[in-house]
Amino acid sequence: MATKIRLQRHGRKNYAFYSIVIANAQAPRDGRFIEKIGTYNPNTNPATIDLNFERALYWVLVGAQPTDTVRNILSEEGVYMKKHLLGGVKKGAFDEAAAETKFSAWKAEKDAKAQKAADKAAADKVADKKARLAAEKKANEALAAKIAEKKAAAAAQAEAEAEVEAPAEEATEAPAEA
Repeated sequence: MATKIRLQRHGRKNYAFYSIVIANAQAPRDGRFIEKIGTYNPNTNPATIDLNFERALYWVLVGAQPTDTVRNILSEEGVYMKKHLLGGVKKGAFDEAAAETKFSAWKAEKDAKAQKAADKAAADKVADKKARLAAEKKANEALAAKIAEKKAAAAAQAEAEAEVEAPAEEATEAPAEA
């Protein structure tokens, strides 16, 4: 029986969530499966992957063929790296301990890169927030200056009208007294 490692769709419309399953090659995408080995959520940033590493490695070693997306997920999680190192052990290129140290060094390097990218994204987010706040303050200051200018112009106009009305009132009062 030919087995596949594939994604099984869940979730609502426009918000897909997948289970990573082992299924018969002839089974439909969302049909029967042999075993569920993990989940994949592409809606988060970065995508969330929860994988049973040992079971995934077992199924890859016994010949289950993954789909393209699942192959990328397994490669990202290190299943194919571990398979490659176990192949070297089987051929006698190095022993099991050396393979484990190589794998742990690879995993540590990968995790460090991921942490560095996450830290950079967080720093970019903070910098973007500060830049937006500074732009908003600048816009508020410009608006406040514009309002102050309008108020000053309105006060000057009211003062000018008051000066024009005062002499006119004096002129109208003087002939009345005569």
